[in-house]
Parts: sequence; C-alpha cells; structure tokens
Amino acid sequence: MPALTDYRVLTFDCYGTLIDWECGIWDALQPVIMRNPGRGVTRDAGLRAFAQGESRQEQATPGLRYPELLARVHRRIAESLDLRTDDDLDAAFGASVPHWPAFPDTADALRILKRYYGLVILSNVHRDGIAASNRKLGVAFDAIYTAEDIGSYKPADANFEYMLARLKSDLGLERSDVLHTAQSLHHDHAPANRFGLANAWIDRQRLSEGGSWGATERVDPMPSTDFVFFSMGEMASAVQAAHG
Repeated sequence: MPALTDYRVLTFDCYGTLIDWECGIWDALQPVIMRNPGRGVTRDAGLRAFAQGESRQEQATPGLRYPELLARVHRRIAESLDLRTDDDLDAAFGASVPHWPAFPDTADALRILKRYYGLVILSNVHRDGIAASNRKLGVAFDAIYTAEDIGSYKPADANFEYMLARLKSDLGLERSDVLHTAQSLHHDHAPANRFGLANAWIDRQRLSEGGSWGATERVDPMPSTDFVFFSMGEMASAVQAAHG
C-alpha cells in the first residue's frame, strides 16, 4: 500500500481543489439569471450546464485562452438553460476567474504541506488567471503549468506529458516522486490513471459517498484513487501524522 511519505512533490489541480470554482461560477452566473427573471435556474442546473459546456468547448477549441473559452461556455450555458445573453455578459463571465474565492482551509493546509513536499500546479486556466488566484493561496509554488503554456486542456494527455517532462528537466523529479492531488475525476484522476501517477482525491463534494458531480463532467468508469480526503485540511492533518 502506498504511504503519504513516499512522495517528493504534490501536483495540484487548482480550481475545485484549492479555489472554490463552484462558488465562483455560480456567482458569475447571477447577471444572466437576473436578466431572465422567472426561469427558476437552480445552482445544480447551472453547474451541470457549466460542466457539459466547458468539457465540450475545451475539446472544440483547445488552443483558446481560458477567458475567451469561458465566454463561449457562458453562451452555451445560456442556450442550454434557455436564457437570453449578450456579448457583454459572456465577456464578464469569461473575466470572472480572478474573483473566484479560495476554500477556507486552502492556505493553512498548503503552508503545512510545503514543509514536506514540493508544490506544483497543473491548471486549465491562463497565466493571468492563475496569478490572481495564487495571491489567495498563501505559499510560493515550485512551478505552475497552465493550459496557456501547453496549448490544450486537461484531461488531454499533452498536459500531463508536459508536466512530467518539466518536473524532470526543471526539478529533477521522476514520475514515482509525484502524488497528483485534485478534486476532478474528469480533468485529473482519469488521466493520472492513464499515466500511472499516484493520486490523492480531494473529494470536497463527497462524491464517493453519493454526492453531486457539481461543475465537473461525469466519468464512467470511476478512476482509481490511492488516497481520499474530504478537504485540504484533512489531507494536511494526515500528512503531519504520517511524518510523525
């Protein structure tokens, strides 16, 4: 059985794991919902429409920067929920990433984990977006790799190939040194399985106990996971205990 002490670096998904993207997405959808009173759009419906729209848009336009991609996702959401939108509303949603909040436990947990591991982010957003979010995370990361750097979006193989190559060339780290740590089964754990990476599932939605898929596309069959935690704080406590 793997142990938390077996690894030298944690590679993180950011949005959904460290940043509360569901809260950010739902807040950013309020203007178009207000434009369409009486439609009765629920949070679950809005997040489900986002999950479907984002996945399809990332496949259709892998080279598009995330703000422009999100603007197109917003239009997809509006169409799927029968809402009237316009270019300004689409663009505002696309620019919303810097306003998405960190989870309350993220910064403290990362400061603990920094004592034991290198910390790296592999994110589907753009450089400016991750820079804005990084100011909320409370630690200096050893490396940050974005979809803008790579030219494609997770779960594409190219993103994980890029990360593993850079970890080796820049930080001298092998695949066996990596514990990939993420919330999204779709974006992260399915490709982590394909690449033979050890993985820790931050199951904030308690999907393993029958919770909601939220803003993440469904995956079938479910990927395997080496560790499951329900928050970053829980993982940090487990790491401290493992290191004595």
